[in-house]
Parts: sequence; structure tokens; C-alpha cells
Amino acid sequence: MSDSAKKAIKGGEFLIRKTQANEIFVPEEWNEEQRMIMQVCEDFINQEVIPVLDRLDAQEEGLMVSLLDKAGALGLLGLSVPESLGGMGTDFKTSLLATEHLGQGHSFSVGFGAHTGIGTLPLLYYGTEEQKQKYIPKLATGEWKAAYCLTEPDSGSDANSGKTKAVLSEDGKHYLLNGQKMWITNGGFADLYTVFAKIDDDDVLSAFLVEAASEGVSMNPEEHKMGIKGSSTRQIFFNDVKVPVENLLSERKNGFKIALNILNIGRIKLAAGVLGGSKQTINDSVKYALDREQFGRSISKYGAIRFKLAEQVIRTFALESAMYRAGQNIDDKIAHLVEEGMDKGKATLKGIEEYAAECAMLKVAGSECLDYVADEAVQIYGGMGYSAESPVERSYRDSRINRIFEGTNEINRLLTVDMLLKRAMKGEIDLMGPAMKVAGELMSIPETPENDGSILANEHIALENFKKVILMVAGSAVQKLMQTLSKEQEILMNIADIAIALYQAESVLLRVEKNLAAGRIKEDDVQLAICRIYFYDAADRIAKAAKDAIQSFAEGDEARMMLMGLKRFTKTEAINPKEMRQQIAQKLIDSGKYFL
Repeated sequence: MSDSAKKAIKGGEFLIRKTQANEIFVPEEWNEEQRMIMQVCEDFINQEVIPVLDRLDAQEEGLMVSLLDKAGALGLLGLSVPESLGGMGTDFKTSLLATEHLGQGHSFSVGFGAHTGIGTLPLLYYGTEEQKQKYIPKLATGEWKAAYCLTEPDSGSDANSGKTKAVLSEDGKHYLLNGQKMWITNGGFADLYTVFAKIDDDDVLSAFLVEAASEGVSMNPEEHKMGIKGSSTRQIFFNDVKVPVENLLSERKNGFKIALNILNIGRIKLAAGVLGGSKQTINDSVKYALDREQFGRSISKYGAIRFKLAEQVIRTFALESAMYRAGQNIDDKIAHLVEEGMDKGKATLKGIEEYAAECAMLKVAGSECLDYVADEAVQIYGGMGYSAESPVERSYRDSRINRIFEGTNEINRLLTVDMLLKRAMKGEIDLMGPAMKVAGELMSIPETPENDGSILANEHIALENFKKVILMVAGSAVQKLMQTLSKEQEILMNIADIAIALYQAESVLLRVEKNLAAGRIKEDDVQLAICRIYFYDAADRIAKAAKDAIQSFAEGDEARMMLMGLKRFTKTEAINPKEMRQQIAQKLIDSGKYFL
């Protein structure tokens, strides 16, 4: 068995498998080529985008298009495109890295993400060779821009309920497309749309490649939005638009599957973009905290401000650790499938589909991380934070959409649990066996966990106990509620919150452990403080979510037994959270920017 096959663990398996630190990728391991791509992205944002943000938000005619043209000239629009089609052919985590560093570009990052992600990838992964040869080179260079047309006035989260119709013409050469799409990013200037519609009386969507210049395509004026004002957002109408039959993307009735798989990619890419936004907002926060004086001293010296700065770093570090861990898992799975003989495009889709639950969790974690960071940035700025003259006012407004993009956070929480349980029911991961073991443990005399005396021993013990919490709660909920569990959205979201906190906690722990083993950090490094604080807080978040779930479906002795187990499983060693946050904040203040 190859190394990639050994490392490519199954999606969702983090719940039951003890992952070793040497199995994951950490951001400290970027190679020289990847760091060069990172620098190109940062230079582009700082030199081309940041100076024109006000003009971009005013939707200056042609400005977004010109920025995308410049990004195309640098090769940034073709990072995920194979070299044979005019791109750079980077691996998946490198595309995440670029997305992160372009994520500092506010509205530009939205236009970039829509073009390179949901705009280009459906064609790249599902198109025929002829379709790809015709369009992909133009999209990779930016000669053509792309958009993705799925949402309709009456179909948002329930995408398959869309009413846009396609009917085959009498001569069999065209589909006649009729319908309306809304909230279409890049809609005002895109040259190529991926449009989802139902053929005849089909109950499932199909997908079509529609050129924007086609007769019968029209659109409403630009939407006026709370944030991301510089991105083009239009309603688009299709009135008897003739779509050549050869522009059917993939097979008939395969559109819904395409939409789901592309959204999996979009979710982890969104996490990458908001990671970049979080880091930039932290930089703005600490700069202002250093410059602003009150009561005769810099506000960066006050504990209340330091708490905010430290917490911004802790949440961003956790997101960063989890996202690149998942990115490497996806790369390993793709490599394994390619080694087995699968086409690279199909392997990429399968690799990402394998970690669909992780992608959904990261979308939630990322969007909520940036929301926290942006909100506290405004608070650090005080009255200036509410002024349009400050950079964090734009960050605050632009952040809010991310909890709605790529499926709302509520939908993604429900999807997380649904996908994990479906994998268990298919026998792809064994959740019920370990869940039954934990249930048996509740009936026995508690064992004292073995502490090996290592520097991260307490965190490893806590992690194993966190896993027992989700197995206990999810296993009991499945047994108790059976077929009605899918309707118990509050309980499902409680379970999802446990999974999200658990996944990030493990990712933080493994990153710190790997960096210690490699000698990149020492035992007094700030990363250990971040790890300990994250576990300290995660224990309470997990306890609250689990308690809410247990008391929503269990009662009597069963509930009492589970709550006793929960108390045992979320007990953590005492730390000094104030001193650890002071350490983190001081490191940030000394660096003057996000330092990890």
C-alpha cells in the first residue's frame, strides 16, 4: 500500500480514530514554491486591490473586470486548472493557500472565488473534452469570466425545487431555456454561466453551459447589498434561450449532484477566504490598539483589549489548523485514487466528496470565526470602528454574507450530522460500535485516564473524552429517536457544534504536537498557550451543546446517567486563562501582525 493510501483516512473518521501528528499537514511546512505563490497573492492584493477598495465598492464600471484580468495575467485564475488547459495545475491545498491570501481583498475575493470556484470547476470536473477545450483556457487566463446560476426566488437551500425549464427543440439541436436566477455573483459581466434547470418534467436538475451573449438572456440592475458592495450581483432571466445540445453539462438529471459536489469545494474554499480576512482584520486590530491612546497609555496595554486580541488569534489559529489538515487529507485521497487508475478530475471530486462533512464544518467554523474577529475589531476601534473611514467597518459588513453563502450555517450544521450518519449506515465508518462501548462505560466504574507525563498529555486525554461525548450523544439520539431524528433540527445542530469544536481542537493539538516534535517551537511557545486555551473553552462549548441535546430527548435515569458521564468527559485540568491570553496578546503586539 502506498504512503498516500495509508495517510488518506476516511471522511468523518476523526470521530473514532486516533490521528497521529505526523499524519497531518501544518502551515509551517509550506515549501518555497508555495510561499512564492503566497507572496504573489499578497502583493497583488496590496498593490492592486486595497488602493481601489472604495472605487470597487462604488461599482466603478469595468474595475472588477480589470482586476480579474490582472489576476489572470499572473496565473492566479488558473491555479486549479491543469497545465494542458492553460493553468498551473497546483494541488488542492495550494489552491486553498492562494484563496486565503486573496481573501484579504473584500469584494474582489468574492468575484475571484466565484470565477475560479463555482464558475470554473463544474466545467473542469464534469465537462466533455470538447467543452473543456472550448472554454477552460479562456477562463484560466481571464479572457472570459464565469458565474454559477443555481438560486431562484423560491429555491435557496432547497435548490432542487428550482423552476427554470429546458425543452428540447423540434430539430433536436437546442434546448430552449426559460426561467429566472437570482443572487448571481459575477452576473453583470460573466461571459459563461453554468445554469441549473429541469428538462421537461424531470424531478431532478440538469446543468447547462450558457454563453451570456446568447439571445434571450437579460438581467436586472445590480443589487444593493449590505456588504461586498463591489461584487456584481444580478438577477438573470432566460427567455427562450437557445442552448446547443452539446452544452449540456454531464448527463441529464446529473445537475443536482454537480451542484452538491461543487458546493463541497465552495465550502472549504470559503473557509480559506475568510481565514485570510480574519488575519487581515487581526492586523488592523493590533495596529489600531498600538496607535490609540486613552488615559495616557496605548489601549494595547489594557487587559480588556488584550483579551479580544488573544481570542481573535486563538479562533483564527484553530480554523487555520483544521482547514489545512482537511486540505492535505483531500490531496492524499486524490493521490491514492489516481494511483489506482482514476482520472484526475474524477479523483478530485471523489477526494473532496470523501470529506464533505469536514468541508461543511469548516464553512461554519470559518464564517463564524471571521464574524467574531470583525465584530471585536469594531469594538477595539470604538467609535472609529463605526466610521466608514476605518478598514474594519468594511470588514464587519463584508463578513456577514459568509454565514449565508455556500449554504446557510444552519443547513451546513444539519448536513454535517446527516453525512456522518449516512457514512456510518453505509458501513464506511463504524460509529455505532464505539458509541455502544461508551454507553457501556457509563454503566461501569470510571477509570482514571493514564497520563504519560508528556507536555500535551492533558490535552490528549481531554480529546479522547470529547470524542466520547459525541459518540454518547449521537449514539443515544439515533437509538432513541430512530427515523424521527432527521426532523429534530435543534438536536442535530447541537451534535454538529460538538463535532466542529472537536475537529478544531484535535487539529490544534496535532499541529502543536508536530511543531514541537520538529523543533519548530519550544515548550514555552505561544502555540501551547493557544492549544490549552482552546481546549479549556471547547470543553464548556461541548458540555453546553451536549447538555442541551441530552435534555431534549432523554429523561429520568437515562438522562441522569448521560449527564454524569458528560460532566466526567468534559472535565479539564485547571489553567490560568488570563495569563495565557496575556502571553498570546503580547506576542501579537510584539509582532504587530498575525504571527503564526
